[in-house]
Amino acid sequence: MHMIHRASAAHPAHPAHPARPQRPRALPAMLWRAACATAALGAAFAAQAQAPALPAPETVALDKLGYMSSFPPEGAQRVDLSNSYKYPQLRWTVQHLRELQPTHNIRSGGAAPSALSADPRPLGGVTFDDDKGQPITVDQWFTRTYTDALVVLHKGRVVYERYDNQMKPHSPHLLFSVTKSFTGLMAAQLAHEGKIDPEALVTKYVPELADSAWGDMKVRDVMDMTGAVRFREVYTDPTTEIFGYSWSSGLLPRPPGYQGPTNVYDFLKTLKKEGEHGAGFVYRTVHSEVLGWIVSRATGKHWAELMSDNIWQKLGTEEDAHVMVDSVGTPLQGAGLNATARDLARFGEMLRLGGSYNGQKIFDKAVIDDTAKGGDREKFKMGGMAFRPGYSYRNQWWVLHNADGAYEAAGIHGQFIHVNPAAEMVVVKLSSHPVAGAGFTHPLTLKAWAALAQAVRR
Repeated sequence: MHMIHRASAAHPAHPAHPARPQRPRALPAMLWRAACATAALGAAFAAQAQAPALPAPETVALDKLGYMSSFPPEGAQRVDLSNSYKYPQLRWTVQHLRELQPTHNIRSGGAAPSALSADPRPLGGVTFDDDKGQPITVDQWFTRTYTDALVVLHKGRVVYERYDNQMKPHSPHLLFSVTKSFTGLMAAQLAHEGKIDPEALVTKYVPELADSAWGDMKVRDVMDMTGAVRFREVYTDPTTEIFGYSWSSGLLPRPPGYQGPTNVYDFLKTLKKEGEHGAGFVYRTVHSEVLGWIVSRATGKHWAELMSDNIWQKLGTEEDAHVMVDSVGTPLQGAGLNATARDLARFGEMLRLGGSYNGQKIFDKAVIDDTAKGGDREKFKMGGMAFRPGYSYRNQWWVLHNADGAYEAAGIHGQFIHVNPAAEMVVVKLSSHPVAGAGFTHPLTLKAWAALAQAVRR
């Protein structure tokens, strides 16, 4: 589902209620019927360009829904792999992923957590105009966007912190594509240290991909998602590659008779080139999986161990994190990370400070500066994300190119680490919005960022 970060605004030809797809002749009828049933799960994430009818937030609060609250849970209370990514069951899933999927732990270590001092301010009452020109407060924005946790730091102090929907300060939350930004920074740091050559071919590190789309692709094109690979994300068509990715990784139940890849790395080998490498930005989750493979090959370490040793323990996090893994332990390096809002705030503050935090250097400042400067804004336009005007993409981070030099990690259903250097502000927003893609909510998100930055400056 993380791959569904690619919002429908980038695919305006996809109707909100498409006609039933026809079975390709090459696909057996039994497999097609099972695939169509699985497609119903993916369809729940297809963020429509047209405004969908949304449930009132209070009607889909976990306290009201009562998922998994009886012993044992029965009927409509039960959340399992058959419905975990449907809505509103997704609201439970994002806080309880490791109860459904295998994960690899990311240790916080045994040291005392680094301090997050509090300086509460009444930011919930800050008012700004929404995307329709109507006044809205930060608290109303919180509710309207189905937010589970919101933490705002100013100069390293917690100035606003709020939780809802059974979320607690110690609760992990699935981050979807925010995961990519951790992978991107790992790779950028290794490039800075000379352990990865961004101008080298991917096959220098992963020769297994020689016959795939990455066979003649440079590492830099993977880091910035400018590599050309056929990876379609049509959530109503189980013959597109997004379903192959979901089945191979274990994100979705495999149809009866499935004979395809059973892990992410084997799936990547099947993908072919489509277009010219370096021509433009096109958002593809599979690039993050390849980049994570390169990182592990360059270091000889599992992604989760690198996270723990090089980032999580050095930050002085309060809680362990964890990452979803496939059947052979491959971490989903483009979408599987789960962590608490407060620990993510520490991470964002480390970035704002130039790579050091808690008395530890975690990234070189040159790596943070290179990321924050952004990528090619003209190439970014090829991605079809008009709802991100003026943005670019660098090292798997979204760069706003605004007057404050802001940049962010983002994931479907409303996950963000937003860093605003000029305002000395970090915002972590974890959500379970009914609409997956960013295109539906991002205009309002941009207004909220601006209002919060103005408020903390006062």
